[in-house]
Amino acid sequence: MPAAGTIRGNNSSETFLQPRPRTMDSRWVSLHQTQQERKRVMREACAKYRASSSRRAVTPRHVSRIFVEDRHRVLYCEVPKAGCSNWKRVLMVLAGLASSTADIQHNTVHYGSALKRLDTFDRQGIVHRLSTYTKMLFVREPFERLVSAFRDKFEHPNSYYHPVFGKAILARYRANASREALRTGSGVQFPEFVQYLLDVHRPVGMDIHWDHVSRLCSPCLIDYDFVGKFESMEDDANFFLRLIQAPGNLTFPRFKDRHSEEARTTSRITHQYFAQLSSLQRQRTYDFYYMDYLMFNYSKPFSDLY
Repeated sequence: MPAAGTIRGNNSSETFLQPRPRTMDSRWVSLHQTQQERKRVMREACAKYRASSSRRAVTPRHVSRIFVEDRHRVLYCEVPKAGCSNWKRVLMVLAGLASSTADIQHNTVHYGSALKRLDTFDRQGIVHRLSTYTKMLFVREPFERLVSAFRDKFEHPNSYYHPVFGKAILARYRANASREALRTGSGVQFPEFVQYLLDVHRPVGMDIHWDHVSRLCSPCLIDYDFVGKFESMEDDANFFLRLIQAPGNLTFPRFKDRHSEEARTTSRITHQYFAQLSSLQRQRTYDFYYMDYLMFNYSKPFSDLY
């Protein structure tokens, strides 16, 4: 049986295991209806553009970004820059690996081995969990997620992204780059980063922090039960925790995981970065993330810039 509160998807009947009547308030009903609408939009986009996906077999690659919490039978597909650090903290508390999300350090979240990925199980274990666990993902407005990733990885010292991505980007897209810039890979500007992103012959591959959600989580192949949004994180996250009957004192943490002194990336900040691009670059970036915009019902942003 699915975990209590599971919302079944399009590969089964639309069953919602209702909470006890005393919890069935208007807010609960509204959040439930929001989930049904998000899944409807996602399924319609998949049916229109990914018609063959339902006939494909799930491989370990398709589930490589999915984390497993066996006690509450939860599968969480990690979307970087959409609250993933705090979601992994929540999973660790659910699994009994920590008593509080506040006790878990950044390096433990991202570089520890406490949480298992779904692709570490054998095929039988993968299929069993996909068919019986509550599967969820959280998404974010694509342009905002992109700017958040750029600010995090390129505007702060970084021993991986600067030498691996920064050096290649500066060498390819900055005319007369200084010797120091080419040596360190520091100082990449947002228009240069977007040039790299849109280049079909980009000098270094994609990265999970700006790859499409449709590629990271394969939502046209995997029937997600719950689709949350970064923009309504607190309501969506705590609704989900109620659905899976998490401990009553567990709520989604609000703290900012990295660069806590810096303002979160907002629509206003994102607008400032996209104003640095040409109209063609903005349109091409939208086209690049078109499936994410369509599947998760985000409107095309910044009409004043086109």
